[in-house]
Amino acid sequence: MSRTVIAAVDGSAESLAAADWAAHEAQIRRLPLHLLHVWQDWSRAFAHAPFTGLDTTPCEGATAAQHYAEQVTHDASDRLRAAYPGLEISVEQVHGRPAKVLLSAAEKAEVLVVGSRGLGGLAGFLTGSVSLPVIAHAERPVVAVRAGERAECEPLPGTGDHGDPKGQCLDVVLGLDLSRPCDELLAYAFEAAAVRAATLRVVHGWSVPVVEGYDPAAADPGHGVALGLREASALTDVLRSWRGKFPQVEVKEQCLVGRPAGHLVEASKEASLLVVGRRIRRAAVGAHIGPVTHAVLHHATTPVAVVPHL
Repeated sequence: MSRTVIAAVDGSAESLAAADWAAHEAQIRRLPLHLLHVWQDWSRAFAHAPFTGLDTTPCEGATAAQHYAEQVTHDASDRLRAAYPGLEISVEQVHGRPAKVLLSAAEKAEVLVVGSRGLGGLAGFLTGSVSLPVIAHAERPVVAVRAGERAECEPLPGTGDHGDPKGQCLDVVLGLDLSRPCDELLAYAFEAAAVRAATLRVVHGWSVPVVEGYDPAAADPGHGVALGLREASALTDVLRSWRGKFPQVEVKEQCLVGRPAGHLVEASKEASLLVVGRRIRRAAVGAHIGPVTHAVLHHATTPVAVVPHL
């Protein structure tokens, strides 16, 4: 069965931005889009429904929460069908625990897309105790999108339609740790750049080793230069085979001294998508989100794709 792009929607501005991003992603990947709303009678999304302008008056035989769930998904699908004609869109409302339902849905997804508030939690029913389990435990890529971000791709001259998949995209930025250059992360980043006809900018942050005691070599200015050249050479070696698999993708390599998270947040200012990895840990406890991924989820100014890997 063909995989789908799944967007979690709850009626918030953040989830609607996520649905719009997901529709664009589905179109350029030539995949169907599935809009999913998880409802609970006393969910946060339902409690805030009157402030969103949505009608919560129940239909005969349905609870108010059920009615709200149906309206959220159908309103979103109607808007996206008008914006992306020809895109296959399905909708679903599921009663249950949001994190559990979304993690189950992610297993069948090419990518799961959720709304993000950046410095806050994820929006609506994806806040707090739900957002971290979804991002930390999903074994398929999850993309976090916040409301109000610029369009991912600028339309080509003469098109004037954001639904046109052929846009002039900003770079896709990949944060790469050379100690774990996993295939899943590299494949996702190269494919994302290829379907967007975008440049892939690979950012590797590294630090000069701390030297204890007296080391004459460490005092040599050429020592840091040599280390930088070594890191750059290692990055080139890792990317060589992937350049061969995706010859159409222009690749820019950046080896930067300093904390990776800071470099990636800065790079996100001129990117269409930021791609980072997350190691799959099946332990029952722990947040399971590394410090770099955690930092960019909260501070990056572009959608962030979190790709799980062993």
